[in-house]
Amino acid sequence: MARYRDSVCRICRREGLKLFLKADRCYTDKCSIDRRAYPPGQHGQGRKKVTEYGTQLREKQKVRRMYGLLEKQFRGYFKAAERKKGVTGENLLVLLETRLDNIVYRLGFASSRNEARQMVNHGHFLVNGKKVDVTSYLLKPGNVIEVREKSRKQEKINSSLDAVVRRGVPEWLELERDNFKGTVKALPTRDDITMPIQENLIVELYSK
Repeated sequence: MARYRDSVCRICRREGLKLFLKADRCYTDKCSIDRRAYPPGQHGQGRKKVTEYGTQLREKQKVRRMYGLLEKQFRGYFKAAERKKGVTGENLLVLLETRLDNIVYRLGFASSRNEARQMVNHGHFLVNGKKVDVTSYLLKPGNVIEVREKSRKQEKINSSLDAVVRRGVPEWLELERDNFKGTVKALPTRDDITMPIQENLIVELYSK
């Protein structure tokens, strides 16, 4: 599997937006996009004319990198969103939000999506009482996610749960902090996804 090995802060600077890829550092004055709010590289501060296609491509890249997906995976989600009833762009965001790794991050069991993927792969979580180590596992309303008993003493998990107060838990999820458990109360609506995403640009890009 392809793996990005460079500084993740470069990704945020390239997209011109905090993607919160580096956990707590993103909330401090050490965040690189706060210090250097321009694209990386020697030509980062130069003026560039952005075409319509370029704008659409940047939006797709931004969302793909935000959720940590490869191009083939992202395109697969788009095709699945097209097949579902409703608005394709909103369907796409709902599919991305209901991935297990994203929900682990949203509930505060991990400080970043990258960390959440690693922890899911290592089998630290149960879904409805059964171990699930597939990061792309899609959750449904009523599903219960909990930290395995032997993993509850991990400092990484506990510190992440303590820090979740800062960013909050979405209304469509419910966290039981003392029980290391979370529940999917409902599917997220477009209003629940607060990151500045223009999903219509992604739909336009893939519809060409």
